[in-house]
Amino acid sequence: MSIDRDTFEKTSEDELEELSVPDQVLGFLAANEDRAFKAREIASQIGIDEGAVSTALSRLKDRDLVEHKATYWAITDDAERLDGYSGYERATALFNQQLGTEDKESWREHAPEEPHPGVEDEQ
Repeated sequence: MSIDRDTFEKTSEDELEELSVPDQVLGFLAANEDRAFKAREIASQIGIDEGAVSTALSRLKDRDLVEHKATYWAITDDAERLDGYSGYERATALFNQQLGTEDKESWREHAPEEPHPGVEDEQ
C-alpha cells in the first residue's frame, strides 16, 4: 500500500512498519464500517492480491472480526471483540494518520432529516 510523501517524511520507521494483510484488510473495513465489500474490491482498494485478501478475510471471520454474507464482507459491529484484537488498534491508528479521523459532527450536519427508505422504523 502506498503512502503520500508527507506521511513518509513525518512518520517514524516504527510507525511505517508494514501492517500484515489481515491488519490492512481490517483497517480498510473499519475505515468503511458503514459498507460491505467483495474481496476483489477490498484487494483493489488496498493494493493487495485478491487471494491474499480472501485468505485474510477467512482468518478474520474465524476470529469473529468480520461478517460474511453471500460475496460481501463487512467489519463486525462487536466493538468489544474489535477492542480485544491488537492489530485493530494499530491499523486504525495508521489509517487515521493517513486519512484523518472521522468528524462525526460533519456527518450530522449533512445527514438527511428522514431515514433512508431501506431502514425499518425501530419504534
